Amino acid sequence: MDAFTTLTGRAAPLRMSNVDTDMIIPKQFLKTTERTGLSSGLFFELKTLEDGSPDPDFVLNQQAYKDANILIAGANFGCGSSREHAPWALLDQGIKCVIAPSFADIFYNNCFKNGILPIALPQETVARLMDDAKGGNHIFTIDLENMVITLPDGEKIEFELDNARRNNLLEGLDDIGMSLQSEARIAEFEARRRLAQPWLEKA
Repeated sequence: MDAFTTLTGRAAPLRMSNVDTDMIIPKQFLKTTERTGLSSGLFFELKTLEDGSPDPDFVLNQQAYKDANILIAGANFGCGSSREHAPWALLDQGIKCVIAPSFADIFYNNCFKNGILPIALPQETVARLMDDAKGGNHIFTIDLENMVITLPDGEKIEFELDNARRNNLLEGLDDIGMSLQSEARIAEFEARRRLAQPWLEKA
């Protein structure tokens, strides 16, 4: 997993609350365990018209936001089923940070496991950020180390984050990476076990 330290990029406002994981990545795109190629299904039903053509009104279809890597959304983002394909699809699109008033717990946890930074801010602050993201002046900087968002006009907004999750993102550690930090201790335990219980090796 890539480390997340500072992110400077375009922010796209998704003015919707209760965006569930089926809206983020519909079920027909869950047939793969690969983490790449999922951006085509990201927000598929929102960004696609009935005839299969792109909906020009959907924010990520608009030219100003096509390369956005920050998404600003409404409350309860990522609710619904626990599908890990949801953060995979966002990341495949290039979105590395989601800002919302609140997140569903499982989606929130899955973001950290995949290198996405979810930031929860008060509703009125998120509404301001959505306004700041309108038009062409929507370059934001997310400084995870100092937990500060710098807005297009230079204003800084602080955010809070659990210290352990923050450190894991800064170091690029997912669950496997965290386990490998104890690789020497694991190897030592396995060596002791082989000596004490050699019959287990034959199982």
